[in-house]
Amino acid sequence: MKFIYWIFLFVPSIVLAGEWSGYVEGQGRYFIQDALDNSQSDSTLSIAAQPEFFHRWGNDKQSLLFIPFARWDSQDDERSHADIRELIWTYAGKGWESRIGIGKVFWGVTEALHLVDIINQTDLVENPDGEQKLGQPMIKLSLERDWGFLDFYLLPGFRERTFPGENGRLRTHPRVDVDLATYQSDREERHIDLAVRWSHYIGDWDFGLSHFVGTSRDPLFMPALNSSGETVLAPHYELIQQTGLDLQATKGDWLWKLEAIHRNADSGSHNAATGGFEYTIVGISESAMDLGLLTEYLYDDREEETAPPFENDLFLAFRLTANDVDGSELLAGVIKDLDSSAALFNLEASRRIGNHWKVSAQARLWFSIPQDDPLYPFHRDDYFEISLQRFF
Repeated sequence: MKFIYWIFLFVPSIVLAGEWSGYVEGQGRYFIQDALDNSQSDSTLSIAAQPEFFHRWGNDKQSLLFIPFARWDSQDDERSHADIRELIWTYAGKGWESRIGIGKVFWGVTEALHLVDIINQTDLVENPDGEQKLGQPMIKLSLERDWGFLDFYLLPGFRERTFPGENGRLRTHPRVDVDLATYQSDREERHIDLAVRWSHYIGDWDFGLSHFVGTSRDPLFMPALNSSGETVLAPHYELIQQTGLDLQATKGDWLWKLEAIHRNADSGSHNAATGGFEYTIVGISESAMDLGLLTEYLYDDREEETAPPFENDLFLAFRLTANDVDGSELLAGVIKDLDSSAALFNLEASRRIGNHWKVSAQARLWFSIPQDDPLYPFHRDDYFEISLQRFF
């Protein structure tokens, strides 16, 4: 009874004292070509909301962050979903910090592919670029010392990757059936994962060294029959160990970047790396705009039958930053397969409208994808997307 009394007394006081922000979004996608499956639509509309609550107390030593997320999609039932992106309590001491709850952690420096970023699961129904992540249950302890930051993670719950449903675009053929997911661990999604990361800087160099032991966020796929007799792909989550390195050097207008991993699993071990540079031309044509030129090489040494989509590819892009009051930005680039004629083009643009609105656009196009390429199921999924967000 005392605990219940404390909840009713303490929680409302935090809610009233905290700060609320966030956004609501309307989004439309249009696919240029007809889908491979007649059950898929050429266009879709969706509505999303992501409120955010933050409160700090105890002489700024403690804080609570709560970020729920929900989307409704007119075509894909699997894309209509909700998630707690973050619900994390933070306590900061002298030279240390603890976080308990559901959180998000980002590791990495490269633009095209984040190899070392392994804590959070990918929310693939949100965007095929893999940038959107599900919240991860965690206990984190951070230590700050003269020789760098040391972060320890205990991850007591696994999140399965989201995949488009039968009526959704940007899916494999046959589709992935998440109801048939299997695990190497007998504890399945209850397996406790562990991770540690050391980060530091020396002069112009920033670097991080990480190690992860637990359930892979990247599933393997096994052909299977579901309860309806349909041939589908069943995701299988194996246990892995992964050591990662991320490195960035700031040399004037140059940014040199590298991410590299070594992963061990029962299915085999492999190495992968992504590295390159970004050169910024400040004040192009004596204007306020900056132009960034990006080049990265993507490498993976897995055999051909198990190789990922980007195992010997070159990424070329430019980033235009207007530096205006509306925060206008444009990023356009292409990933070119050096072993074939395949290429993937991506464009992202955004601009604020007044104090409360933001409009974003994206285009993704696939070119000359051969049938033996892992990206072939998406070769007719070229699309344009526009989003309008209202912030509060």
